[in-house]
Amino acid sequence: MLTPRDVLRSVNESECGFMMREASSWMGFVLTLCFLISMLPNSSRAEQPRVKNVLFLISDDLKASVLGCYGDAVCQTPNIDRLAERSVVFDRAYCQGTLCFPSRQSFMFSKYQGVGPVNLGEHFKANGYYSARVGKIYHMAVPGDIIAGTDGRDHPESWTESFNSPGREAHTPGDFSCLNLNIFTTELAGRQSTQNPHRMFVAVEYDGEGVDQPDSKSATKAIELLNEHSKDPFFLAVGFVRPHYPMVAPRRYFEPYPWDEMTVPEFSADDLDDIPRLGRTGTVSTTNPIGEYPDNQKRMWSSYYATVTFMDEQVGRVLDELDRLGLRDSTAIVFLSDHGYHLGEHGLWQKSNLHEEVVRVPLMVSVPGINPGRSESLVELVDLFPTLSELAGLAIPNSVQGKSLVPVLENPQLEVRDSSLSYTGNGFGLRTNDWAYMKYKDGTEELYDMRVDPDQLTNLADSPGHQEQRDQLEALLHSRLKQGEIATN
Repeated sequence: MLTPRDVLRSVNESECGFMMREASSWMGFVLTLCFLISMLPNSSRAEQPRVKNVLFLISDDLKASVLGCYGDAVCQTPNIDRLAERSVVFDRAYCQGTLCFPSRQSFMFSKYQGVGPVNLGEHFKANGYYSARVGKIYHMAVPGDIIAGTDGRDHPESWTESFNSPGREAHTPGDFSCLNLNIFTTELAGRQSTQNPHRMFVAVEYDGEGVDQPDSKSATKAIELLNEHSKDPFFLAVGFVRPHYPMVAPRRYFEPYPWDEMTVPEFSADDLDDIPRLGRTGTVSTTNPIGEYPDNQKRMWSSYYATVTFMDEQVGRVLDELDRLGLRDSTAIVFLSDHGYHLGEHGLWQKSNLHEEVVRVPLMVSVPGINPGRSESLVELVDLFPTLSELAGLAIPNSVQGKSLVPVLENPQLEVRDSSLSYTGNGFGLRTNDWAYMKYKDGTEELYDMRVDPDQLTNLADSPGHQEQRDQLEALLHSRLKQGEIATN
């Protein structure tokens, strides 16, 4: 927090002297001080803090649409749903990068691309907070860094302390399946794992309680840290790796989701006809063996649901401890995912494309004194850094590119953006209230009227009746790319 003395030191000494000589009374000094504060280079000055602590919870590869609080009637997520009831839930929150590394770097630095001079954890640490990482916050290779227990592409300057949560991942003894190759075995040898090409279709169902799993270890460590630092202002970031592949969980988490009762997205090969080549992920049902096994596509959904529910239970453990310690009334809680995920929609699998199932993410923010609710406002993950800074009464660094969502938290009907921006290595995507537009580096495009086509089934980019709309969105995209200082080549 800046003090008057800090402010006085931030301007030229001779100017201070002159101003102070003119301030012949206490009122004059107050007016002078106000003037000096207005000269600060950062227009977002520190405010009175609303919260003492921040609990930052992030899941990995979690699509918003599978959570109960986002409308899924099958997947059991009681703990996240319980948090949603005490939060402002953002129904239209969008990631910027559509893979783990660029997304996490983006929201931690509040930069669309690249890094800035300060990141979120570092900012809180520099302002006297205990700042800790448990599990995956910046990018970790899953399963590689999880098996090795290594830091991945962490930024150690972010943290007072950091803790990894290793696990055996695909090598967990139990019923192993590689669903696109139709392999089912209990043998440990020859399993698809780190850097193997089919690892994204792996699931392991096993007999056990789950305490050996990375997410359980992360919850346990987070609970320990809450107890150790309950008296300190803290920024505690807890990264859960599920439902990221390999989809590993104890058997009891699979039992609510019999694979033969799963409903999978409808798909026909002509669904891809109007999606440009660069708009398709690297894994497509028409070219990957997963397309040959409809039952295994159901097993993918069963396994994904199982690991979401397992992750949800770990979130609940941390929230319960926060409540037990009496910290809820002084702590802002954020829950999000780094990006969404395809599970066969359009015949697409995994991530790294610009369609709604990938770019839309779950986001909920619980703040003491702010009423829970839902917001349809467009928001971006880069907005988290300035939002949490404002809630904690910290000045917002000039380097951040996001916008504070505090006004939206106070009034969910307000809008701070007219669009959201996302990107892949192949191009850029824009989401407005009514439209989704994608522009790829080879010049091809996609355009969807989200009011009548929320599943993005009919590409209108070449429709003669929609060229004016296409031109407007292309102009807006170019403006956003320029504002975000994003390289387009």
